[in-house]
Amino acid sequence: MRLYRTTTGPVLERDSQFLALSDAWDDLINRDDLPAYLASVTGTATSAPTALLSPVSTQEVWAAGVTYFRSRTARMEESKDAGGGSFYDRVYAADRPEIFFKAAPHRVAAPGAPMHLRRDSKWMVPEPELTLVITRNGKLIGHTVGNDLSCRDIEGENPLYLPQAKSFRLAAAVGPCITVTNEALPATTAIKLEIVRAGATVFAGDTTLAQLKRTPEELISWLFRDNDYPNGAFLMTGTGIVPPDEFTLALGDEVRITIDGIGTLVNVMG
Repeated sequence: MRLYRTTTGPVLERDSQFLALSDAWDDLINRDDLPAYLASVTGTATSAPTALLSPVSTQEVWAAGVTYFRSRTARMEESKDAGGGSFYDRVYAADRPEIFFKAAPHRVAAPGAPMHLRRDSKWMVPEPELTLVITRNGKLIGHTVGNDLSCRDIEGENPLYLPQAKSFRLAAAVGPCITVTNEALPATTAIKLEIVRAGATVFAGDTTLAQLKRTPEELISWLFRDNDYPNGAFLMTGTGIVPPDEFTLALGDEVRITIDGIGTLVNVMG
């Protein structure tokens, strides 16, 4: 089952049919029993949704870092001149993961909407990430696609600049829907990134969840440790796809992130 947030309300895709629901969005995504509820709920038949909003309504978006070996290697390389290279190796192996605040709802771009290239950065990349949808009680109720837009030069200059490298206007995108389930996705689930510039693919890469070092349950337990999220939360789980060091995003680039079983999130850099 897939759940879409649209300009006219929630739309459920179930058994190849689309149903418009009357439920409030935040009530839906804070139901610990959401998969069972949506399996039996009734609604009004409708067409496939087109005017999509981000599934992030009033929730905070958080992110985990250095959860893939490829990300560990890239972070160590970009920060070695600042003396921070060993930090990323240590956090990759540590019990405690790197978890940081990514975006308030107004900084999250909807599917198809522009994201923002930070003007004081000269080295920016998208980070395609499986994103967990979590209720206020810490229950996993689904997955979506996330883009953790990042400034590699700012973070590499000094790890203490991480908030500036990660959190700024429209630095996150989430969507196009929530695949509703209480279960973790299979390790074989593929994540694919394509960057298109002037009609041509300038970078493409892929990975699978088998490369993700930490489990969703582990990351959720750390996110909710001594913290609360009254409206629920979204948690990006890290990236295993990193473009080469000589690559940076440009205005007008189209970023396409596809995760098996969920869909494709498309945004243009603005």
